[in-house]
Amino acid sequence: MITLEDWALIRRLAAEGVPNARIAARLGISRTTVVKAVNSDAPPKYVRKSAETSFAVFEPRVRVLLAEFPDMPATVLAERVGWTGSVSWFRENVARLRPEHRPVDPADRLSWEAGDAAQCDLWFPPRKITLENGTAALLPVLVITAAFSRFTVGRMIPSKATEDLLLGMWQLLHQLGRVPRRLLWDNERGIGRGPRRSEGVPAFMGTLATRLVLLPPRDPESKGIVERRNGWFETSFMPGRSFASPADFNEQFTDWLAGANSRVVRTTKARPVDLLETDKAAMLPLPPVPPVTGWRRQARLGRDYYVRVAGNDYSVDPAAIGRMVDAHADLDKVKVKLEGRLVGEHPRVWARGVTLTDPAHVETAGRLRREFQQPRPRPAGDPLVRDLADYDRAFGLTGEGVA
Repeated sequence: MITLEDWALIRRLAAEGVPNARIAARLGISRTTVVKAVNSDAPPKYVRKSAETSFAVFEPRVRVLLAEFPDMPATVLAERVGWTGSVSWFRENVARLRPEHRPVDPADRLSWEAGDAAQCDLWFPPRKITLENGTAALLPVLVITAAFSRFTVGRMIPSKATEDLLLGMWQLLHQLGRVPRRLLWDNERGIGRGPRRSEGVPAFMGTLATRLVLLPPRDPESKGIVERRNGWFETSFMPGRSFASPADFNEQFTDWLAGANSRVVRTTKARPVDLLETDKAAMLPLPPVPPVTGWRRQARLGRDYYVRVAGNDYSVDPAAIGRMVDAHADLDKVKVKLEGRLVGEHPRVWARGVTLTDPAHVETAGRLRREFQQPRPRPAGDPLVRDLADYDRAFGLTGEGVA
């Protein structure tokens, strides 16, 4: 076989009118080879004749096993068929055969109508955030992306608990200004799994008049828009940044999203901010009455005048000791009420095991404690005072005669 350089030279000389016999003599090859080179449409290529390998004997048995168990590991297959040769060579051949036996899962291209759906997801930034007690933790960021416009809103929340997820969803939808007709979620424990919905989720969705869709397992395409943005956050938002607190993270993230929503999306050839109004016009309005969200607890206030909400203790006006109080916490505040009257208010702490005390509550507790330890004198007209005086006179215990 001639080389690629000889093939190119033959074709050039033939194009210049050099006779085939002279070309053959010059290169020391036969005229038949010259004719074949001139008439060929592609350069010469060496093709090695296939020969039976050591794997060929085992291939039929491997195919039988893969037909029944397409995901069986190569090491297990080697053991089952009695392979004793190179493990890497066996793996290469199994990798070649496996796609022929694995079931196919085709993915359709999805088209999204205006106002129809928003994709919801949790993103965990790969950096711990410093909390109020000096500890640091990896905190989730709730992200909602409108499927039609690709407009994205998001904020960091304290936990994956249902209460915090619903608080975050309501804040982001309120920021969006409208409610998509469908909210798409993975099987997130705080939202629901399969046919089950977490407590409070059905009422929340009913108030919004929207539909919750829990996607089946292994269906990344139905929520691929928001998941691709999660990867984008890690490569475009996170590098070179530091965060002093969750509030600092949310402030920086909100500012960055304002610019991100103004960039042209490759698939839509448009900026999300330009498509947003069309998207919102087809969405549902926000409900006239906000949904019930947040951490709620009703408890009888003990002598230590603290209530526990979301893993932390918050002081309450000690005047409410022994009575039923209602505690409510959102993402920013904790409020405690007694029969509708505010008896305690604190900033929400995202750390765990922290005690927050209002100095005014400590002062009130001290005053009440002193009053309890010093009983008040009874007035002269009190019935108990009159009865004690009659008792003293009857037994001669009055005046100077008492020894």
